[in-house]
Formats: sequence, structure tokens, C-alpha cells
Amino acid sequence: MQSLSPRVRALGAAVLCLVIAVAAGVAVDGRLDRHWVMRGLTVFLAICCAGLLLTDQTRRIRQIVTAIGLVMFGLIIPVSQTRWSKPPEIAFALQVATDARKAAEKAAESAVTVAEVRAAAEGRGGAVGSLPSEKNPQVRGADAYPLIVRAKRDQGRPWACVSFTGLTAKVRSC
Repeated sequence: MQSLSPRVRALGAAVLCLVIAVAAGVAVDGRLDRHWVMRGLTVFLAICCAGLLLTDQTRRIRQIVTAIGLVMFGLIIPVSQTRWSKPPEIAFALQVATDARKAAEKAAESAVTVAEVRAAAEGRGGAVGSLPSEKNPQVRGADAYPLIVRAKRDQGRPWACVSFTGLTAKVRSC
């Protein structure tokens, strides 16, 4: 059985890295920032490693280092970015956004109100707005978008910001 030429292996590795990067980016919930710039940079570095694998066949150690770079930039980093895109506070905010959208749709409204987001957060045991403290007694993010959503009523951080344009939610860390 003949082995594949180095050019075919390098081309296959570059295409595989591109497919993994796009699939990992699309797997992130559309209401979250998918970090396309960061994903683009890692794909670029993976393709550069594939190019080095294609051109440099002289030393075994260079091939090994290039293959490790290809695995890191083409597989491990894109998959890790996707897995880490939804920490618990973001997952809670996504659930609150879904509940608030459903409440607005049930009331036949064309936009989600702050009251619906507040009711959804409180229904799940959380709260809206920053936790008042001695340093900052004023509650922020409770009256207008973007709203600060906390997963636990008595815990200040971590929290996420939720904003709506009509019925479309946008969730991000804040």
C-alpha cells in the first residue's frame, strides 16, 4: 500500500483544520459572540503549519514541531473556544433570554420588555442589575438594555449582559 505524498497530507490537514474551525464557530449559540477574528487567526496559523509541513521535509524534529502546531491551532484551540464559550452565567442568561422571548411571544408583543427579562430571571432564582455595595450603592443595569443578569440573587459577580432588539437577544459577558 502506497503512502500519501507530503503535499496531499499537508493539503488534507489544512482542509481538515478549516472544516473544524468553521464547525466549531457555528456550534456556538448565535446569541453569543463567536470570536470570528480569534478563530480566523488560529485557522491562519494552522494553515501556516500545514504549509510548513508541506515545504520542510528535511528534518524530523521540524516535522514533529509543525505537526504539534497543526494539532494545537487546528483542533485543540478551536474546540476549546467552543467549549468555553458558555460559562454558567452565560448559560443562565441564555435561558433567561429564551424565557423572556417566550413571554413576549405569548403576550403577542413585538419586543421584549425589561419587566419580562426581570420576571424570567427571578423565575429562575436570579436577579437583574448589579448588587448594591458600600462602595457603589446604586444598582446598575436594571432599568434599560443592556441588562445585567445574575444567576444568584445574593451574588454580585459573575454576571452577563442581555439586550434585545425586538425579539432577538444578544448575550455577552460584562
